Amino acid sequence: MGETINDVITENPTDTAVRAILVGGPSSLPEISRTQTVSPSSEKIKVVHLGGYEHFERRAAGAEGEGAEITFHWTMRTKAAE
Repeated sequence: MGETINDVITENPTDTAVRAILVGGPSSLPEISRTQTVSPSSEKIKVVHLGGYEHFERRAAGAEGEGAEITFHWTMRTKAAE
């Protein structure tokens, strides 16, 4: 499944972290949560939100040089297991 931000950073500790912008999803997702730091190789992100997870996937890579931002788009919501 998707990765939480902590999974991404600890899985690939040698990768340089890049800024990820999260697009779409519920309007109740705080603006501060829409900017994340991820590994450049990340394809999916999952963000904890209101008792569940918002899932975001990376779109086709563009010109991503050093310091570039990566855009992830919302794909679905799942509930946290109880």
